[in-house]
Amino acid sequence: MKIALGAASLALALGAVVATVPPAAADAAGTKSARMSELKTADVSFRTSDGQTLGGRIFEPADATGRLPGLLLVHGSGQGNKWSELQKEAEEFAKQGMVVLAPDKRSVGYSKMKRDYSQLADDALKAFAVLRDRPEVDPAKTGVWGLSEGGWVAPIAVTRSSDIKFLITVGGPGLEPLRTQAWNMANKVDRAGIEGSIRTLLNKSFYRFGADAGLFPEAHYDPVPTLKKIHQPVLALWGAEDNQVPPAESAEIFRKTLPGSVTVRFFPHAPHALEVREQEKVGELVPGYAETVGSWVRDVTGGNIPASSADPLPAQPTRSTPLPESAWWEGWPAQLIVLVLLLVAFATYPVAALLRRRRGDAGGSWPARILAASGLISMPLFVYATVSMMGSANGNGIDLGPLIAGRPILWLVVQLLAFTTLVSTAVTATRWRTARLREWVLIAGGLLFIPWALYWGQLLP
Repeated sequence: MKIALGAASLALALGAVVATVPPAAADAAGTKSARMSELKTADVSFRTSDGQTLGGRIFEPADATGRLPGLLLVHGSGQGNKWSELQKEAEEFAKQGMVVLAPDKRSVGYSKMKRDYSQLADDALKAFAVLRDRPEVDPAKTGVWGLSEGGWVAPIAVTRSSDIKFLITVGGPGLEPLRTQAWNMANKVDRAGIEGSIRTLLNKSFYRFGADAGLFPEAHYDPVPTLKKIHQPVLALWGAEDNQVPPAESAEIFRKTLPGSVTVRFFPHAPHALEVREQEKVGELVPGYAETVGSWVRDVTGGNIPASSADPLPAQPTRSTPLPESAWWEGWPAQLIVLVLLLVAFATYPVAALLRRRRGDAGGSWPARILAASGLISMPLFVYATVSMMGSANGNGIDLGPLIAGRPILWLVVQLLAFTTLVSTAVTATRWRTARLREWVLIAGGLLFIPWALYWGQLLP
């Protein structure tokens, strides 16, 4: 009887669970199952020139006969991206009648501070060879697709192999990485409602400094010389509301630079990766995207290469601006020297005061004490604030916490300390006639601090 009651309870519980599955989730699961039943997959691997073994997955129509066009997918930015991150594109393109390889991306030799587009292009060629050699692939009808950073990498691969018959880019950048990323950050701070001097710090000053210090890999890579070498047909796609890569500017460069057939298309109201924004449809491609790719590939591989054409350019809210290389006094060696000098100048006063106090001498004036304390705290706090604020940015935007008059609280604290250092420098300097050596060193540090803080926006509104 207990067993029967237990079984009945279990049945009721399972029924309740099934009953509570949201219809949308059930429909999504059913749709995915149906979609995958139309395809078949196979896992593959390839070896890079530096000896790494990377994996990948082949997607192809389950009922295909004969050899089909092949398409290699090239990842956007990110270390060690797995093939599964491109699964939705691979599935939808395969449904258009292609054999698609979504490969893994290297993790060794690639990071936020180290990457080599030439090396990534070589990785793509190794994966492309695996795809091209598949018995179900027509080697004369095989091309490469690149997303975002892949829009810098894939063109390099195309110029190195005549076996690549066509190129597709999505959100492909036509500008150098440093300029592109600065424009991307400007959009993030604007969306976050950030105002004042911190905007310049986040989207210009810090990037220039990072590039000069070698912390921004491939900062000044110019894609134009590579694009000029591509004679294969190109399909270049952008979301009209792309806020990571300047869509209108990049399209202008592609259209003017590519010597062969180039088809430029924009998808209205679409973001960078051409994915649907609605929460209930996250992960789906925007309507018409996969069909556009499929139709174009069928034309190109069928010998009907289209004449160059372009959609009207979208209304890009702001234009990007070039970031010139740092002058000698802006570069990291000069900035490091300034930081060391400031630390020495501000630390000398309390150390000297402590030694004099042990001998029974006076400890010094309050303005000088405040100057030394605010100066010593200002610099490490500024460095911490800048690094933490930059680190809070991601693909979705930037979150700096509560804002007061468009300024993050942490930044306002940095500015308050900088202003305190400015005022205490002025007050301390008024006593120059009676100043001792330690006060002179402190005043010199305060005077050096002022232009340094102005450059980094700490003393600006």
